Amino acid sequence: MKPLLLAVALIAQAIHAAEFRAGAATSNITPELGSSINGGFQDGKAAFIHDELHARCLALDDGQTKLVFVVADSCVIGRGIFDEAKKMVNEATGLPVENMMMSATHAHSCATLQAVGQSEPNPMYQRFVARRIADGVRRALNNLAPAKMGHGSASVPHQVFNRRWKMKPGTIPPTPLGVTTDQVKTNPGINNPGLVEPAGPTDPEVSFISVQSPDGKPIALLANYSLHYVGGVGPGHISADYFGAFAVKIGQLLGAGPEFVGIMSNGTSGDINNIDFRGGQAKEAPYGRIQIVANDVAQAVAAAVKTVKHADSVPLRVAQKEIELGLRIPNKDEVEKAREVMKDSKLFPRMETMEQVYARETVLLADFPAKVSAPLQIMKIGELHVSAIPAEVFVEIGLELKKRHSPTFTVSLANAYHGYLPTPEHHALGGYETWRARSSCLEVDASTKIIAGLEELFAKLK
Repeated sequence: MKPLLLAVALIAQAIHAAEFRAGAATSNITPELGSSINGGFQDGKAAFIHDELHARCLALDDGQTKLVFVVADSCVIGRGIFDEAKKMVNEATGLPVENMMMSATHAHSCATLQAVGQSEPNPMYQRFVARRIADGVRRALNNLAPAKMGHGSASVPHQVFNRRWKMKPGTIPPTPLGVTTDQVKTNPGINNPGLVEPAGPTDPEVSFISVQSPDGKPIALLANYSLHYVGGVGPGHISADYFGAFAVKIGQLLGAGPEFVGIMSNGTSGDINNIDFRGGQAKEAPYGRIQIVANDVAQAVAAAVKTVKHADSVPLRVAQKEIELGLRIPNKDEVEKAREVMKDSKLFPRMETMEQVYARETVLLADFPAKVSAPLQIMKIGELHVSAIPAEVFVEIGLELKKRHSPTFTVSLANAYHGYLPTPEHHALGGYETWRARSSCLEVDASTKIIAGLEELFAKLK
């Protein structure tokens, strides 16, 4: 080849290598009927599939770095499943495991993947989901094509409510663990005469990443909203909740084709739900509230997308680190007392009362290690930072990170699961999210350590 032609070819190759690309795919993770459903204190059983569950995947490539987002329809997913899926992707494609952010939606109408409450996962389903997540990522990578990307936000304040309430004196009963010093009550009941005021704020922002083809055709949209879940499904129903309904609705509103992938990730919603405890919400039929919330959020996002400038050159970076967190482990006397309480259950080994349920949690926690390793991760997409925290993160934490590092949003329940993450101030107030259990066992200062760890990653990505 002549020198001039060779130079032209090399330049063209370099331009192509730096071309921004994106790809998206879904992978069906619907369980079989009869599967365990977690999200409550008693186990549920799948009797009806209302809508299919999916792992929704988005891959981005700036020519130098590839990043992948996965949001799976599940209440919670333990680190083992995510790590296995990442390992399979890495072995098949070479994509570094730290370049993948995987999270659960926290819908309470999905099959059990992590032992929580009195629900136990089926190991076959765990392996199935790990494989299907890996397949979804590989398909998204296979779909990489020239694209442009933008990010923005909308505000939907009327669908989020702080579920922790300060109450009038004498209206908060002792906890199942016998604690009488709680100053707040979670989910106190609509129009409860003891209501004083919410114990914290909400975050009305719906952040999103919009990906389009070069000619403006929608490829995918990844949104993030700090809403625990909606619920209101039928008995024994498998459903992706409003997360799945949003994924469908946003595609319709954007006029997208069947290949479009809508994704809703869970923000910092550890203390946020969709119930107005002051009243004012009409009673809905099953799935009614889900559709209302999904429609409202999707309409706000679809309108905001129209104002976003999409760029065809978006640099990508990622940083990740492990931090060590202590656990609140019960002592010997507490375990012995709990064993006695468990014996009172007439349905042993299943527990009946809340006191018995938490006694069982105490016994199970006694075998946990004193410390755990928690993965923290930040993906930088242009000027946007997306943080990942492996817990049910309180909204105050997400708001603080947004205040410090705008534009940013946080994905909860990401890359692992370590239960609720209240701030030290909320630990002092007490309430359900602080009651010691496998779903709430991190040390009181865990959120402080996590924020400090994320700050190191923010600094690294400057």
